[in-house]
This record gives sequence, C-alpha cells and structure tokens, in this order.
Amino acid sequence: MRFEEFLKTGVAIVGGGPAGLLLSQRLHLEGVENVVLECQSREHVLSRIRAGVLEWGSVEVLRDSDVGGRMDTDGQVHDGADIVWSGEHRLTIDTKKYADRPMMAYGQTNITEDLYAARDAMGGVVINEADEVTLRDIDTHHPSVGYTKNGERIRIDCEFIAGCDGFHGVSRQAIPAAKRQEFEKEYPFGWLGILSETPPLPDLIYANSERGFALCSMRNPMLSRYYIQCKLETKLDEWPDDRFWEELKLRFPKDIADAIVTGPSIEKSIAPLRSFVSEPMSYGRLFLAGDAAHIVPPTGAKGINLAISDVFYLSRALVAQIKRGDERYLLSYSDMALRRVWGAARFSWWLTGLLHRFPQQVPFDLRAQEQELSYLASSDTGMRSLCEQYAGLPFEDLG
Repeated sequence: MRFEEFLKTGVAIVGGGPAGLLLSQRLHLEGVENVVLECQSREHVLSRIRAGVLEWGSVEVLRDSDVGGRMDTDGQVHDGADIVWSGEHRLTIDTKKYADRPMMAYGQTNITEDLYAARDAMGGVVINEADEVTLRDIDTHHPSVGYTKNGERIRIDCEFIAGCDGFHGVSRQAIPAAKRQEFEKEYPFGWLGILSETPPLPDLIYANSERGFALCSMRNPMLSRYYIQCKLETKLDEWPDDRFWEELKLRFPKDIADAIVTGPSIEKSIAPLRSFVSEPMSYGRLFLAGDAAHIVPPTGAKGINLAISDVFYLSRALVAQIKRGDERYLLSYSDMALRRVWGAARFSWWLTGLLHRFPQQVPFDLRAQEQELSYLASSDTGMRSLCEQYAGLPFEDLG
C-alpha cells in the first residue's frame, strides 16, 4: 500500500469518543505527544446520547484531567439511588452512608463536549472523519496506523496504539483471534428511553414492576432521562410520548408516579442489553480501552466509569514507560483493568437479573427477587456490599 504522507507521534489513539479524548487529554498534560483518529464527524460523536451517572473516582479523574469545571457547576451530586418493588417497598442505595462517597449525574455528551473543548484549547490533534483506518505491526516495536482523509492516504508512526474505538471498531479485531477470548451474554429485552426537558425527580429511582423494569434518572435540573424495559422487537413508532409516560407511571408507586413531570421528548431510542468482555486488553504495542474491550448492561451505571478507569490505568502506564522507562504498569495493564471490568460486569449482570422481568421466569423466581430485595433493605452487611460496588471500588496500584 502506498502512503503519500507520514506523521510521527508517541501514541496513536484510535477512537474520538470519551475514552480516546480523555486519554489524549491526560497524555498531553504529561507531555506525551499523541494523535486521535475518529471515523465519524465531531457532530456525530456529540449527537450520541449516553448515560451519565459517575462514580466519585471518575469525578476525580475528570477534575485531575482539567475537564471538571462545567461538571462541578452543572452536575447533580446525589447519595446513590432508590429501588422500589411490589408497588410500595423501597430501599436506598446510600453510597455516602455505606461507601463514604456520593455519585454525580452528568451526561456523557457533556463530558465529550468538555473534552473536545479542552483538546481544542490545548492544540490537541483530533482528526475526525478518518476513513479506512488500519493497524500495522502491532506486535513489533514500530507499530503504525494508516487512514484516508480527503482522498489522501496517511500513515502515523508511533510507539504505542490505544484502541478506544468501541465494540464495532477495528482495534480489537487487530488482535489475532487465536490470542483473544471473548465472553458474551445477550439479554432477551432492551431499554426504551427518552430524554425530556423537564425537571427530574430528586433521586435516581429503579423499579422492579410486574410490568417490567423502569428507571427515572437525571442529567441536569431541567433535563430528565427515563427508561422502561421493552421487547427486543419493539419499534419506536409504536411508542408516542403519551403512551410512554403512561406506561412509565404504571411501573412506579403512585406517589412517585404523581411526581414525574411529563413533557415532549427531545430524543427517543431503544438499546438492547448485552454483557461482553474481550481478553486480554493488550497485545504487543496495542492497548484497548472502553467499549473496544467490554460492554456492560446499563443497569449498574458502569459503562462510562469503566472507560474512565481504563484510561486512568492506561495513561499512567504509558506515561511511566515513555517518560521514565518504567514498563511495570504497561505489563500489568490488562490484568489490572480486567479485574475492575469483571467486577463491574458481574455487578451489572447481578443487578440486571434482580430488577428485570425475564420471559421464562416462574412464580418462584419472582418471589426470590422480592426476598433478595427485602434482605438488602434490612441488612447493613448487604447494603454495604451493594453500595461499595455501585459507588465503585478504589483504583489499584502495583503491589
């Protein structure tokens, strides 16, 4: 293949979503040169509507990355979430009480906007609409990334490649199939969600209802996010706003339903639920982060938090190697990141099973769900375990 132009950098980052941009920002602050390649336009990346419940560890990483200003102004600090079931019972996942740290509601779209603004202000190189991205020589000391832009083929020579390009990206597939193992679980339902410019409830509330799961969440004082469990074959045009609001309220106790402020939706989507982990998260000079390596169902609010923790570990490792010649963090990156990934995957799987209605459930299963919720509500030990996992465990260091 003929390349018409050559670039050189320390780290080539494939993927310009939150993981790739945050990695670029953190490396830049440490004086490590990097280039970000994104196949979509900036407008497309910023149009993606994603969850936005942040662990406090994620909040601190964003602050440490000089992108926490708007989050601290507009984000909504809260002490966890509530769960309701059987139309009346309630428990509170009080992360402040049981894990000594709160949570933050701040939309992933806002995080991405903040990161783009920071990279622009610092002169970061972010190349959008990069086509035909290919990874070469990743198992050597001289890897490179090729792409096409405006009809011109360009190659970036680098020391390391960070694959932050999501589940459908090219990075994970660049690892030979014989060298990776993938674990996947698909769920027999999805989430129908809407975004509305209405004041949210003061608390994030999950519901286990006989009609199916539901969730009331928040983005800011005038932006609410709501979800209901739906069949995989559900079509958006079957769910006008009025029908959605009616169904949502039927899944909550009356006092909560009456407090929900309805209004026109500004976004509506259906998301299937999936658990996915690819091992290892590194091969040669290629290191995966975010959805390129793992996906968790949104029930546990772990997706963006896992991406941030991956970037925390990977940026630390790359800086140690490039600036100080210390390879220990890079060598341990995959194992360290995967311990956190599997912890979040297990927690999200467990919480999904606890709060949803499955097609093959029998009355025994439903009663067992209710009993487990009742146990959690009455046990400090159970609540402490739940809250520690929901709030996110501390980041690891080398032993």
